[in-house]
Amino acid sequence: MTALQKEPILDALFEEWEVLDQLLSSVSGDAWFTPSPLPGWTVHDIAAHLIGTESMLAGIPAPHTTVDVHGFAHVRNEIGAFNEQWVEGLRGCPGSEMLERFRAITERRRSELAAMTDEMFEAETATPVGPAPYLRFMRIRVFDCWMHELDLREALGVAGNEGGTRGETAFEEIAGAVAFLVGKRGKAPEGSRITFELTGPLAREIHVAVDGRAAVVDELPSAATTTITLDSRLFTRLAGGRVKAADHRDAVSISGDTAVGKQIVDNLAFTI
Repeated sequence: MTALQKEPILDALFEEWEVLDQLLSSVSGDAWFTPSPLPGWTVHDIAAHLIGTESMLAGIPAPHTTVDVHGFAHVRNEIGAFNEQWVEGLRGCPGSEMLERFRAITERRRSELAAMTDEMFEAETATPVGPAPYLRFMRIRVFDCWMHELDLREALGVAGNEGGTRGETAFEEIAGAVAFLVGKRGKAPEGSRITFELTGPLAREIHVAVDGRAAVVDELPSAATTTITLDSRLFTRLAGGRVKAADHRDAVSISGDTAVGKQIVDNLAFTI
């Protein structure tokens, strides 16, 4: 695994916060309550989640709520319940206050991160993917914030570039899950050689060889048994669980073993 580099990850995270600030600054009135691609969440709720996660990392406890968030249909685990505590706790805050809260907590987090030593970034901590270095958690934060930027853009009808530093950094979290998605979720059989051909703003090829277990490789040992071609914008939304492959069959091209390809595409979601 390539060693994580602090500066590019923090630069991407700080840039992401600035872009989110700009997006939230454009929201007014009832637009705060526009439904998002996430079940049960509005623009206001996404902002509350972003504020809540950074607040947790700053040591700020979630606001008290008497609502049993575990009973919500879109809450499937304890991380989801934690997120929902902040959503419920901030539900009564007006949009202008949400923006100020977002600015205040991201400014605090920026200062805290700037003051951390290399040893602190290397220290193992609890993350949504299990124990990992704190710096890895910050890359996960880039991914989470970037995905929610896409959610906000879709809800508000605001276009944006999905490539660049933020997109490339966020995509590293998706790329790290591809072998799991092909082997465990997609159940690609032994000997499978899978190539993803992504077009669009995050264009690239990803090769996965199944030899005992699935692994991403720089080059396949022989011709791909299945090639899956789709736009990176659709790929990221499938990986993020925002859309279902069944609703986008015409946008995905599969050659070779199409049955294996379809099974993989139908099981690309990996977010919690």
